[in-house]
Amino acid sequence: MARRTEWPGDSADSSRAEKELSPQDPAERARAICLRLLTGTPRTRKQLADALHKREIPSEVAEEVLSRFEDVGLINDAAFADAWVESRHHGRGLARRALARELRTKGVDSSLIDEAVGQLDSEQEEETARELVARRLRSTRGLDRDRRIRRLAGMLARKGYPEGMALRVVRRALEEEGEDVEGLDEGGGF
Repeated sequence: MARRTEWPGDSADSSRAEKELSPQDPAERARAICLRLLTGTPRTRKQLADALHKREIPSEVAEEVLSRFEDVGLINDAAFADAWVESRHHGRGLARRALARELRTKGVDSSLIDEAVGQLDSEQEEETARELVARRLRSTRGLDRDRRIRRLAGMLARKGYPEGMALRVVRRALEEEGEDVEGLDEGGGF
């Protein structure tokens, strides 16, 4: 039986391989860590800074490497935020509030978050909410009206949609389906 030759980096334990292969210079290690992390997916400056801290790169070295990566365009939190909003809104149907929360957890600056979520206007957000409700509506048939409303509005709330918009969209969808929505307050509870 032929033995498989193991190459450096084949190991599942990448941190061990990193330590064996990395030069002793912390700046070189920091650059290698950042490049490896950026290869798979875009990252924010904070995500990279956290990764460098976790790998015990001195903070002044990390700051220098991260600033250089920013200067050459390998780290761009504004572009990251724009792409995140575009992807998560269209892919998962998330509203501005949920998108802002996710970007905050990734360490994006508040002003960049405001710019990125500002790409979505209320009409676009409401249209996405209508599409989400339309997809889920059939699975609620057979339930009583109030339960349908709670399920559909709850789904929208978990995706970050404001209560008033969620109830308005759900009410309209049920009305178009022929459900009796008399007595259902558009602005609040039911």
